[in-house]
Amino acid sequence: MDVDLRKLRYFVAVAEELHFGRAAERLHIAQPVLSRQIRALEEELRAELFVRDRRGTMLTPAGEQLREDAPPLLAASEALLRRVTSAAKGTPTFTIGFMPGITVTSAVRALTSRRPGLNVRLLRTSWVDQVEVLHDGRADVSIVRLPIDQQGLQVVPLFQEPRVVVLPLDHPLAGKQSVAIADLAADHLLQDPDAVPEWRDVALEMRERDRPEVPRIHQVEEKLELVASGAGVCVIPLSTANFYTRPDVVPVPVEDIGPNHVCLAWMATRSSPLIREFAEAASTIAPPRSDAMPR
Repeated sequence: MDVDLRKLRYFVAVAEELHFGRAAERLHIAQPVLSRQIRALEEELRAELFVRDRRGTMLTPAGEQLREDAPPLLAASEALLRRVTSAAKGTPTFTIGFMPGITVTSAVRALTSRRPGLNVRLLRTSWVDQVEVLHDGRADVSIVRLPIDQQGLQVVPLFQEPRVVVLPLDHPLAGKQSVAIADLAADHLLQDPDAVPEWRDVALEMRERDRPEVPRIHQVEEKLELVASGAGVCVIPLSTANFYTRPDVVPVPVEDIGPNHVCLAWMATRSSPLIREFAEAASTIAPPRSDAMPR
């Protein structure tokens, strides 16, 4: 039995929305067409995927399993299409994803010195998509910041670097040479508390269960804008703080939190010689000096 990838995309939209009308809007198709496609998929799979009643649309156990398995399959199909399309153009292309603050120039030069005709492209990523770009084929390798979901990936450590807290200019701690995590217990953290477990364990807003909702933040610039406005504080790697300097926020070293781990990642199923060569070249990527604080 061949599974229709288009029907799988339709299924994922309904599974994420749990509403056929919203899913149809998102897919830009009519709701009756979507309903027919889902019924056809259920017939092909010989399994009911959704239950629809007065309470709304819910996934069946089979639907839950397909929701787990479908996204990687769709991402792999996108990656396949991108690589075949790139190969058809005749010029070899190698795309490197990288997180803000990380400089990959030395590794790129080392690779292109070995492969003079290679077209190297750089793709800036974020916490949201640094792994996604590997699964869907937008990048051949990605320089990532842990933690990430490492399932299906080959991950090689590159270096560690300190993290700093970014404070608004008028914050009482903004003039300090360094702070302890306990000094930030009364502050609002503009990121997932699990990203800074040391803060989570002492934070008053976590203990009192009155933590304000944190908006979904995709870019460092958004985070710094919120800090500057007085909405809260954030903890970021030193190299990111060095890259994004602005006069209305102040980075301060935090003495007692763990470092950020930077790694090189790629799909474990791929065995490209280019990936192996770049993995060797990536050893030239150096961490920032611990005393290199932005001014």
